[in-house]
Amino acid sequence: MGTRIYLDHAATTPILPEAAEAIRAACETWANPSSAHAEGRAVRAAMEDARRRIGAALGWDGTLIFTSGATEAIEIVMRRAKAGDRIVSAIEHPAVLRCTSGEDRLAVQTDGTLDLCDLDSALAGRQRPLVAVQSVNNETGVIHPMARIFERVKEGGGLLLADCAQSAGKLPLPDADFISIAAHKFGGPPGIGALLVRDEATLEAVGGQEGGHRPGTAAVPMIMGFAAACEADHAWYEGAKRLRVTLDRAIAEAGGEIIAAAAPRIATIACYRMPGVPAASQMMQFDLAGIAVSAGSACSSGSLKASHVLSAMGLAEEEAREVIRVSFGPRTRESDIDALLSEWRTLHARRRAA
Repeated sequence: MGTRIYLDHAATTPILPEAAEAIRAACETWANPSSAHAEGRAVRAAMEDARRRIGAALGWDGTLIFTSGATEAIEIVMRRAKAGDRIVSAIEHPAVLRCTSGEDRLAVQTDGTLDLCDLDSALAGRQRPLVAVQSVNNETGVIHPMARIFERVKEGGGLLLADCAQSAGKLPLPDADFISIAAHKFGGPPGIGALLVRDEATLEAVGGQEGGHRPGTAAVPMIMGFAAACEADHAWYEGAKRLRVTLDRAIAEAGGEIIAAAAPRIATIACYRMPGVPAASQMMQFDLAGIAVSAGSACSSGSLKASHVLSAMGLAEEEAREVIRVSFGPRTRESDIDALLSEWRTLHARRRAA
């Protein structure tokens, strides 16, 4: 990234050195793991060892299916889970929302957490529904009460898909029937992820690789990078907690609004509103100053529509268009936060002067 400051880790985190080295080493011994010859068998053994290592690092003892990322993992479950109605929260990632009709959208409270009463109502009278909820929202960083959600879904006879793209590698995995993960969100390579399945009998197989759940040649070099990223030292997360608290306090003092301030939030994602200044203008000015931030999800940052997440939380369209997302990673330092705050104060002062 040179001398620029990268604060868009929720979109993707740069590949960790240990993950890059694992990929490089795997490329030197690459062979198709489905081949019966010695080279293929050796790569298959390495891949299965990586599967075991990833499961151990994440604390998962169920089935682990390699995918191209969290989006594919989500689509596999949404289309092939042996369940009835699909029920999702109104603030899910677009990968979830485009797999549903839009009829069963769970409301959230003004702090961004799932409305559990609405969940109870949605579950009533359903036959084995599939409920999809993010463990951590990708725009606001709000942590949903996954233990309470899982308990309600089980009592209602349903299955729970937890989208853990933003929390895996940072927070413990929640109890769920299905969990989706993307390696590039915590320092692994892009193009690789996993679907964690508690009971394979709840998922329809279609043939091919990965136990019949996904056709295609396994991307073993990326898998090795995935494993290395899972096993990397994540002690930096404690430092991110302090940085987020510092930034929250300073933004509030500078006249900004902290989105979902009252809710439990992951340390790596913060969402701020600068009243009177469109997010697009903020992003442009920050970018010119050498600071990379975003306006909501990277998957919809080019859209002219206001964030569906912020709208569901009750923000007016004009307010939602004034919100940016700042997200931290392993290389984020206090000096990066100081630089962001300096530019923030300058922008806000210009607005007040105008």
